[in-house]
Amino acid sequence: MSNRFLIRNANIVNEGKTFAGSVAVSNGRIEKIITEGQPVDAVFEHYQLIDAKGKYLLPGVIDDQVHFREPGLTYKAEIETESKAAVAGGITSFMEMPNTIPNTLTQELLEEKYAIGQEKSWTNYSFYMGASNNNLKEVVKTDPSKVCGIKVFMGSSTGNMLVDDQKTLEGIFAEAPCLVAVHCEHEPTVQHNHQTFLKQYPNGAPTRVHPEIRNAEACFKSSSQAVELAAKYNTRLHVLHLSTAREMQLFRNDIPLAQKRITAEVCLHHLWFNNTAYDAKGNFIKWNPAIKSESDRLALWEALRSGRIDVLATDHAPHTFEEKSRPYFMAPSGGPMVQHLLTGMLQLAAQNDFSLEDVVQKLAHHPAIAFQVQDRGFIREGYFADLVLVEAVAPYLVRNQDVYYKCGWTPLDGEHLQHKVTHTFINGSLVYEQGEFHQRGQGMRLTFNR
Repeated sequence: MSNRFLIRNANIVNEGKTFAGSVAVSNGRIEKIITEGQPVDAVFEHYQLIDAKGKYLLPGVIDDQVHFREPGLTYKAEIETESKAAVAGGITSFMEMPNTIPNTLTQELLEEKYAIGQEKSWTNYSFYMGASNNNLKEVVKTDPSKVCGIKVFMGSSTGNMLVDDQKTLEGIFAEAPCLVAVHCEHEPTVQHNHQTFLKQYPNGAPTRVHPEIRNAEACFKSSSQAVELAAKYNTRLHVLHLSTAREMQLFRNDIPLAQKRITAEVCLHHLWFNNTAYDAKGNFIKWNPAIKSESDRLALWEALRSGRIDVLATDHAPHTFEEKSRPYFMAPSGGPMVQHLLTGMLQLAAQNDFSLEDVVQKLAHHPAIAFQVQDRGFIREGYFADLVLVEAVAPYLVRNQDVYYKCGWTPLDGEHLQHKVTHTFINGSLVYEQGEFHQRGQGMRLTFNR
């Protein structure tokens, strides 16, 4: 298949504007952006034509938080299956977490994951270096130009990589050579609440108690500690999957993103659902941190609009249908989302005073800026051609049987969407087209301007 394309007649959404035009792609990069009315160079007549009339052309989505479960947990998911689903959802780059088996706690184990990514990923990829209570010497060896960041679990979740030793936390925040990404829930608070509800429900609790166990207090105690440590040591801190109104006061919206030392992320499920959905969805929307109240959900939207929250992501974290069907206390937290991050956000945007340009900013531009990703996240001449075409169609039903995840289910089963990804380009190669996958092996290891 040709690696030279002319994407014609698109509505190009980029850097706060939507305009009619065409984009020429060659040698893996964006060669030329041609606005409507400009002449099209004759040389482009020999490129493979993609007619994008009626479609939006977006920079590929960069998802800074996924759990693809490889190595060690591949009965739940694999890098190949989940990155393939990501491609179908318009995600062209992912950053994957270290709570696999074994945990990614040494530079050697980290490079082994990169080797898997090179062999199996459909998309561009990066992997976090994991932190524990006793691996600071390994953490500080991390190469900032080749690794997205260091992941610190300040609250336990799947894999239990909890870092709760204060001296170790101080060391990580003081010595980390690159961005530190944190999961923030105060472990003593969570454990106290857990024991309380175990006693209250000896025969099993309904899932709706989840946001009472992993409550707003636990989130704020931990995230405020992380922000305090980052301010003390001038750490480049990124707080993952925020879920409460109270936490929003910790983040600024009065300086440009590129100047921020502390940035914030929200995930689609915390914007889509509130705690009233637990009775219908049960463990299939059981995440850590928990989906909370409607007032929390609305506060997250307001923070997203105001600039206190910088980045949108998935926290894609699959478990098998059987695991999620267990009683609440026995069911793991997490769910798959990469196939519907972009289309789900487009569905929510109009309902929440959020423009198409805003969606692109939070899903592509801002992850690229926050992580200093090299030559990606924008439609710019000379940048890698990670591109997505999306069209609005008649509303359709999301169904478990239509997902590409290995686990075979989605928390959005039964929900309606109106946008579909029709084409996904990875480094200038057309890897997904109208429901068909063309070629794997086009993804590259992300590099960073640090």
